[in-house]
Amino acid sequence: MAEHRNRWNWEVSGFEPRKSSASVEPEEHRVAAPLVRRYSISAASVLSGENSDFSKQALASKLQRLKDKVKVAKEDYLELRQEASDLQDYSNAKLDRVTRYLGVLAEKTRKLDQVALETEARISPLINEKKRLFNDLLTAKGSIMVFCRARPLFEDEGPSIVEFPDDCTIRVNTCDDSIANPKKDFEFDRIFGPHVGQAELFSDVQPFVQSALDGYNVSIFAYGQTRSGKTHTMEGSSHDRGLYARCFEELFDLANSDSTYTSQFNFSVTVFQLYNEQISDLLSESESSLQKICMGSAESFIELVQEKVDNPLDFSRVLKAAFQSRGNDTSKFNVSHLIITIHIYYHNLISGENLYSKLSLVDLAGSDGLITEDDSGERVTDLLHVMKSLSALGDVLSSLTSRKDVIPYENSMLTTLLADSLGGSSKTLMILNVCPNAANLSETLSSLNFCARARNATLSLGNRDTIKKWRDVANDARKELYEKEKEIQDLKQEVLGLKQALQEANDQCVLLYNEVQKAWKVSFTLQSDLKSENIMLLDKHKIEKEQNAQLRNQVAQLLQMEQEQKLQMQQRDSTIETLQAKIKSMESQLNKALHSTEASSKYGSEAGPGVSSIPKATADGMDSSSVTKKLEEELKKRDALIERLHEENEKLFDRLTEKASLAGSPQVSSPLSKGTTNSQSRDMGRNDNNNKGRSMDVVPSELVADKSDGTVALVKSGSDKVKSTPAGEYLTAALNDFDPEQYDSLAAISDGANKLLMLVLAAVIKAGASREHEILAEIRAAVFSFIRKMEPKRVMDTMLVSRVRILYIRSLLARSPELQSIKVSPVECFLEKANTGRSRSSSRGNSPGRSPVRYADEQIQGFKVNIKPEKKSKLSSVVLRMRGIDQDTWRQQVTGGKLREIQEEAKSFAIGNRALAALFVHTPAGELQRQIRSWLAESFEFLSVTGDDASGGSTGQLELLSTAIMDGWMAGLGAALPPNTDALGQLLSEYAKRVYSSQLQHLKDIAGTLSTEEAEDATQVGKLRSALESVDHKRRKILQQMRSDVALLTLEDGGSPIHNPSTAAEDARLASLISLDGILKQVKDIVRQSSVNTLSKTKKKAMLSSLDELAERMPSLLEIDHPCAQRQIVDARRVVESIPEEDDQLHELVHYRKSPADLGSSTETDVAQWNVLQFNTGSTTPFIIKCGANSNSELVIKADAHVQEPKGGEIVRVVPRPSVLENKSLEEMKQVFFQLPEALSLLALARTEDGTRARYSRLYRTLAMKVPSLRDLVGELEKGGVLKDVRS
Repeated sequence: MAEHRNRWNWEVSGFEPRKSSASVEPEEHRVAAPLVRRYSISAASVLSGENSDFSKQALASKLQRLKDKVKVAKEDYLELRQEASDLQDYSNAKLDRVTRYLGVLAEKTRKLDQVALETEARISPLINEKKRLFNDLLTAKGSIMVFCRARPLFEDEGPSIVEFPDDCTIRVNTCDDSIANPKKDFEFDRIFGPHVGQAELFSDVQPFVQSALDGYNVSIFAYGQTRSGKTHTMEGSSHDRGLYARCFEELFDLANSDSTYTSQFNFSVTVFQLYNEQISDLLSESESSLQKICMGSAESFIELVQEKVDNPLDFSRVLKAAFQSRGNDTSKFNVSHLIITIHIYYHNLISGENLYSKLSLVDLAGSDGLITEDDSGERVTDLLHVMKSLSALGDVLSSLTSRKDVIPYENSMLTTLLADSLGGSSKTLMILNVCPNAANLSETLSSLNFCARARNATLSLGNRDTIKKWRDVANDARKELYEKEKEIQDLKQEVLGLKQALQEANDQCVLLYNEVQKAWKVSFTLQSDLKSENIMLLDKHKIEKEQNAQLRNQVAQLLQMEQEQKLQMQQRDSTIETLQAKIKSMESQLNKALHSTEASSKYGSEAGPGVSSIPKATADGMDSSSVTKKLEEELKKRDALIERLHEENEKLFDRLTEKASLAGSPQVSSPLSKGTTNSQSRDMGRNDNNNKGRSMDVVPSELVADKSDGTVALVKSGSDKVKSTPAGEYLTAALNDFDPEQYDSLAAISDGANKLLMLVLAAVIKAGASREHEILAEIRAAVFSFIRKMEPKRVMDTMLVSRVRILYIRSLLARSPELQSIKVSPVECFLEKANTGRSRSSSRGNSPGRSPVRYADEQIQGFKVNIKPEKKSKLSSVVLRMRGIDQDTWRQQVTGGKLREIQEEAKSFAIGNRALAALFVHTPAGELQRQIRSWLAESFEFLSVTGDDASGGSTGQLELLSTAIMDGWMAGLGAALPPNTDALGQLLSEYAKRVYSSQLQHLKDIAGTLSTEEAEDATQVGKLRSALESVDHKRRKILQQMRSDVALLTLEDGGSPIHNPSTAAEDARLASLISLDGILKQVKDIVRQSSVNTLSKTKKKAMLSSLDELAERMPSLLEIDHPCAQRQIVDARRVVESIPEEDDQLHELVHYRKSPADLGSSTETDVAQWNVLQFNTGSTTPFIIKCGANSNSELVIKADAHVQEPKGGEIVRVVPRPSVLENKSLEEMKQVFFQLPEALSLLALARTEDGTRARYSRLYRTLAMKVPSLRDLVGELEKGGVLKDVRS
């Protein structure tokens, strides 16, 4: 049964299950049996076989335990999955019930909405009727109304010349003694004296605001001379606001009272100033994203910024911004008009009605028309413009009140812009502001006459005789309006009831929705918890699977090594048998020779031959002894090989068991599992090299970082991130967002793509040489992704692509020393003179003509330049002169055609030519063109500049030819032939791969040097580990950048692979250093704990066993790290063994009997960290006990000496172990507890001795488990039976 239970059942291809250890062992025994009988040297092999069998059984038991853990994990996973399914069913059922209830509520809500809509439809005609009646009432009073307001007198202005007989009459004392009645009366619609405030004034203005909200255009003007109170009437003050704020607040309040969920009001504001007939928009300096509106007639209109306002605060903010934009020039204010227009938009969802109206509030310029001699020309111009606009306004108002057919709106910009608010169904209110002092009498009379002219022409309410008639009409209209309003109020009450019912339904829906949300949250939380647990189990299962796979692979390697060793042993055994046969034959020959010697001794005559035979036998004996020695040497080698094989098997087994038992421990790193056999062989080779006496100082991590940074051109450190700039962010977004599908034609796509490439070049040029690398690095990924995306469409200008590629390659060259040593062939290798016998057609048929030239490892083709001298004849010159054609012009035309042909041939020659791309990259453009010109001058003598030809056409021809060749090559190098990219792109990919390979190799060399260094102590181990981790981090960073570099061409794109050197040996050394670091830390902790005068037997035994466990973990280290670990463990063992030991109880009593002063002084300062526990005993105040551990690993507590004492009476005591209370009576226990804090004794004492011991054991365990450093001690005490409970 045991054999069947330990049988392996892994299903690995090419690996059969192990039948039994006995099936392999007898073969070895049969082969080695003769050697045991003859030489007695194979006992080690037998012992090694037993060890191997034992290690395999232990490995099988470990694997069985792993399988049991996997089985338990699977069962837990199935239980969790079933629980998740049950919870899902429960949540689905509850959601179905909630959904049905929500459906019922939705039906009720729909019915309430339908009733509300029907009610709204019934109210809408009544509201419209109300608006009509109200408009008729205002129209009956007059579409143009004039109010007059007199400001209070100032202290130095003298007596008032204005009187107020009634609410509609103002009387002015003209102070003219020549007439009988110097007082003159003026009648207006309403008169406001100096005592009238802003609120009373607005009460008469409010009907106009209501009319504007009803959908009619309304304009309110403030007219009067300077300092008459116009601006105060419109703006007001902080404590008494003017018409601006009051009108908008009234609009806002009326809109809120009239709005329902089926109708909505929106408001926006425009503010502008009219100065010298010029418009100045005071909101244009705000955000540019605001909407604009056109004002004025179709022939003359202006576009103004309108800002949406949702509340009075927004309106005040807009006005404040407009006033700030207007400035502080008061002289300009007096001669300019300020127009504030509130635009009102109304929309009704039921009737689909859309209304637009506006309320214009105009603060007119001062009506001072007197021009003095001291006024400047600019002042005179301003006054003339003001007089003109005010006169035009008076003409318009007079024409409207007189009901003339033609209204002169176009006479002024003011009347033109406000034409839709003057006349027709609109309402106009003129508020006249007058000064009551005698100094301004003329201006006051002028203003009164101006407004009287506008009002007296009114036909409706101009005479007192008809006022009674119109009052009766108004009373009738008010009665009808009151009845309508009462009916509307009843309907509104009904709507409010429906709204309240709807609100209650909505509240129920909200409550139900909140419950649904809570249910969803609970369900989601449970699902997320189950999902996370499922993921954890899957990860654990995956890790165990990987561990099992690694174990299988390593066991397979182990068995393969054993098979190879067996084959070697069989070969050596066959050799030994052959040698044994030779020895037997030689012994038989020796015996024969001895017999023949004895026989021949009888005959003296045969002495010669006998003597000769004896040396021969002796020589044979000497040969046999040498053979025997060789045989023994071979056997010793075989035994040594077997021993080393078993040692390697033991190391492998220890690593596997340690990894299986300590999964996730930082002491064993993952690189150790990447082929144990290879790493061990490398380790043995490295140890042989180290044993030869090679030693170097440990290289710190800072030095490694400096070395590696010397050649890393493409990789930057974490803190050296690419800086972002506005230009870079804009270009990156533009390149990434470019979508060819948005364009109608290829020409449009080409235009957009080329513009983006030109923007890239312009940004690099503008950045300058100092920031060129930064901008290129910032947009690198976007540029190459864009080129890769657009290459198949063939719409980009290839010369632009070439210029962009060259910028990036040269930037890479400037930052990569390994690329700066590349040599390229001169330009003469790429140019070739065509055969003179070849015609143009043949050269074009074979274009471009190429001849092979070797360059490095690839074939360089020469570009054939086909140029022939022009043949001049007298006849052609005469013909051209007769036709009137200039010879130079004719030559230029021919040369132009030839230049285009050469440029096309050069482009075809350059496509895919990486050698030519390298020449362009490593040679400046000006130098390259100069070399081409020199070659052309040397190859074509008829183009050379000699004598006085310098001013002729040969120099121009050289320049044009070299430019054509350069342009053709540049265009060809940027042209791609899908699926391959352009030549410059291939060159950039090759250079980048070369830089990456160089960096990886450099880091490999540094890591190789570090991995061969031997560490002497923990400090050097930490430095070596840090250095290797730093190098490994840089290597991983380079590999990550390689994977994300869009400029690299993969193997699928035609690129070559990057050489990535293996770092298995360095990874193995890093894993070994990590394990060694953990061992040294534990040794250091043991040494720290042993810095006492005496130790208890249990503590000393535990420390020595810990050192033994650390020594057993040494096989997991590499050979190079064994001396350091061995030295530290031996030193620690020597220190622990040198400390005297005491009996446990005696040790506890000695420490317990120390004086309280000693305990308080030593333990408190020795405790590194206090942990607080609170014990609730049912009383008002709980017990607070602080616990910790001193350097002797003893439990130390700090608490109040007496429970009833206030804070501040804390004492520190060492708590004795529970073994101190054995065989003590209850009184003796109380004496022991007397030295401890009262809270501890109250918690520990019971009625009996056994109960007290049990309570104290539990209390000691609770306190000790709170201290992390004492948890191991608790485990040891539990194993020893010291912490026992009477209940058990």
